[in-house]
Amino acid sequence: MLRWINFRQSLTLAVFLLLGVFACSFGTIYGGFDIGFTSILSGELKKLETEILLNIRGPRITLAVMVGAALGVSGAALQGLFRNPLADPGLIGVSAGAALGAVSAIVFLNVELLPFQLGKYLIPLAAILSSCAVICLIFILTNGFKKSDITYVLLIGIALNALATVGIGLLTFISTDSQLRGLTYWMMGSFGAASWGLLVPAFFIIVLSILTLIFIARKLDIMQLGEVEAYRLGVEVKKLKMMVILISALMVGISVSLSGIIGFVGLVVPHLVRLIAGTNHTYLFAGSALLGITITVGADLLSRMAISPAELPVGLATSALGAPFFLFLVIRLRKIEY
Repeated sequence: MLRWINFRQSLTLAVFLLLGVFACSFGTIYGGFDIGFTSILSGELKKLETEILLNIRGPRITLAVMVGAALGVSGAALQGLFRNPLADPGLIGVSAGAALGAVSAIVFLNVELLPFQLGKYLIPLAAILSSCAVICLIFILTNGFKKSDITYVLLIGIALNALATVGIGLLTFISTDSQLRGLTYWMMGSFGAASWGLLVPAFFIIVLSILTLIFIARKLDIMQLGEVEAYRLGVEVKKLKMMVILISALMVGISVSLSGIIGFVGLVVPHLVRLIAGTNHTYLFAGSALLGITITVGADLLSRMAISPAELPVGLATSALGAPFFLFLVIRLRKIEY
């Protein structure tokens, strides 16, 4: 991995790593209830502080780390595959599809009736199955990704995204008052419902997915020359498309199932990393994971402290950053064309 990363990129990754460590440290210490850093280092924590650290803030920070890395890397992978800096995991319909599955579970299914505490897995499972269904539908409609223009896949995803949004709107309309509050808050994104039982399997899946993308990073570098040229250089283009889209869909589906919709991280993070130190995908994946962690953990800390003791949805914080940046990208690309 390191042989493909030059000194400037290695330095950038080191800076991103430090920023991520600082963000996680501050996120662990500060919030509605502050925990002394010296108390953590010395191990002299009170019972309440231990409970907050292990069962509330620990899972929350871990989930923010997982979601930030997953969304950042999936965004970088899709932008490299589409060869378009405006590509975003949400644009292929996976985020909305996962949200539709989760909302359906909230509205129609009674979680308390399931035995052996299986209810807590119901919403994540419904979201992941729904995201997989979206990917299968894209695969069918594009005839197995055989279209030479990958933009066709993107357009199909946008259409499915719109249909899923309609379904979410209808389910929101028929939901009860008790369901509506939790549903609306979940749709805006939050890391507050994290638990170790849900995080452990999701952690291994996300880590394995990121490592797989890093392993095929050089093929994505070659893809930037065009699909025909990449095929001549020995890249199995169709197989690469399927791998990138399926892995990205899996990571996004898991992220949405656990935290709700966290917007614009997959768009903003890879572009910032690319602007700072280049387009090498090995560096880009590692940098996007680290910077994604910094942004999601930082946004979570901001949401907890902005109107403490109340809490803002994390999705509002990331969208407040991402929407202006998206407009900047569109205007910048328009100027380049002219």
